[in-house]
Amino acid sequence: MQVLITEDEILLAKRLQKLLNTVAPDAVVAGITHSIKDTVEWLQTHAKPDLILMDIELADGQSFDIFQAIQITTPVIFTTAYNEYAIKAFKVNSIDYLLKPIKEEELAAAIEKFRTLNKPVADIDALLNGIKNIAATNNFRNRFLVKQAQKLVSISVDEIAYIFSDKGFSYIRTKENQKFILDYTMDELEKMLSPKQFFRANRQFLISFDAVVAIHTWFNQKLKVEVKPEISEHIIISRDKANAFKEWMGE
Repeated sequence: MQVLITEDEILLAKRLQKLLNTVAPDAVVAGITHSIKDTVEWLQTHAKPDLILMDIELADGQSFDIFQAIQITTPVIFTTAYNEYAIKAFKVNSIDYLLKPIKEEELAAAIEKFRTLNKPVADIDALLNGIKNIAATNNFRNRFLVKQAQKLVSISVDEIAYIFSDKGFSYIRTKENQKFILDYTMDELEKMLSPKQFFRANRQFLISFDAVVAIHTWFNQKLKVEVKPEISEHIIISRDKANAFKEWMGE
């Protein structure tokens, strides 16, 4: 069984390959692509794979654009950070949708579904329209308008290293080590930001993937996370959240 993995995060792609080797020893990863452009080029220059494991959100856009660029008849199992209720809307035909972080038993079930059906997607246009609808209902924040002295400044979420609370207020710390106050609670901010990009470490911190520089084992199976810019207090991941955090980081 020849499989193409389309995932823009290298660590997650490697972990998915490892899971695939476990649940489907006969599977051969024919290629790994990281963007819409890479995937289109790969599919145009290689033999048709038997199955594609495809992330919805890629570095250069959403993966349904691939289907607009070229014709694909290969069955696809989508992976996504969307919530379970959104995913259920797509449980149709031979396509399955796995919620990140992907669990071994869920991937095994999806592969078994593929083996049972073993047929191309019957109606890719309907699926693409569904994905667009889900994307429209899951619009995470891209920017925040913050106050800087006597002016307002627009900060992209890509500029944010982490968000933290202090004495009842929420603050942004940018990758350039700038600090801005926000008029939202941490619970509100958690819902506004993509879970693919930000992790709620604890009640005090929401950290971006790019900000993490080191992870240390800590007391009682907890984890201590180092971030940049550096911060004086420890960022501790509880034992209950430790596995989810490691999955998020792509272990």
